[in-house]
Parts: sequence; structure tokens; C-alpha cells
Amino acid sequence: MQYTIHVNGKAHGLEADPQMPLLWVLRDVLDLKGTKFGCGKSFCGACTVHLDGVPTRSCITPISAVGSAAVTTIEAIASTPAGRAVQKAWLAVDVVQCGYCQAGQIMSASALLAKKPKPTDEDIDQAMSGNICRCATYSRIRTAIKQAAGQPTLDTRDKFL
Repeated sequence: MQYTIHVNGKAHGLEADPQMPLLWVLRDVLDLKGTKFGCGKSFCGACTVHLDGVPTRSCITPISAVGSAAVTTIEAIASTPAGRAVQKAWLAVDVVQCGYCQAGQIMSASALLAKKPKPTDEDIDQAMSGNICRCATYSRIRTAIKQAAGQPTLDTRDKFL
């Protein structure tokens, strides 16, 4: 079927099977390789993108479900104030180890800060739930989110890690 999807501010006409996951449309059809394949079941969060600002697992979202929603990927997240702040904090805190999950982590954190500029620890826990990091950089992820939000970064959980 023919689809027109809006990705990172640009309209793209393409032909795809209606059940083709958005992840593969982004990676294989549009050649946007920043969104990663992790589990293919929506468990790990590596494939997170935004649909109209809402973090969405692209590995289980069929192209037929995208409709007129604006898709934002890691390649364009810095064009948003929250995305810029998160990416800057990620670098300042040196969050990344292997880096594989980080696109999804940044996408979830950016959506959180766009919705809640001063999140609580509980807000962070909820927003980041389902984003798995094999390198266990969770403490640095929390610190970076707080730094991006302009909040103090010492958390009682952080001092024991």
C-alpha cells in the first residue's frame, strides 16, 4: 500500500505492507539508522520514537497505524528544547557505555521533560520504565534527566551506587 508519513518534519511517500513495523520503515526504507532494533516485542525500549510527542515503540507499531501523526526520531530530537537539553546532559554526565539503548533512552527522557519540565523521581521511574540498559547506567540516566531539568542531581538512591 501507499503511505505518506511525516518524519522529522518531512513528508515521505512510500510503499509498504500495512503490517510492516515503523522501525523497519525508518531503518530500511528511509535509511534512518538511529532507531535501534532490540527485542522486537516492545520490552526493551531501544526502538522508541515519538508519535505526536508520545514515546512509542516502533518495533510493534505497524505503518498502517501511524496515520497523520508526526514521527520524531533520534536524528531530529535536538530540534526540540527538551531533546536539546537531554542530549547536552547525556554528554555532560557521560551516560553512554555501549550506547545501544541510548537513542530509546533519550527519546523517553525527552518526552518526559516536554510533558513535565520538573519531574519527580517517581515521574522519572515511570517514564523510563521499560527502557532497558544492559550496561546498567540507570544512575547516570537519572542524573542526566535531572540535570536537563535544572534540578539537583544527588538522589538518595545515587549515593549508594
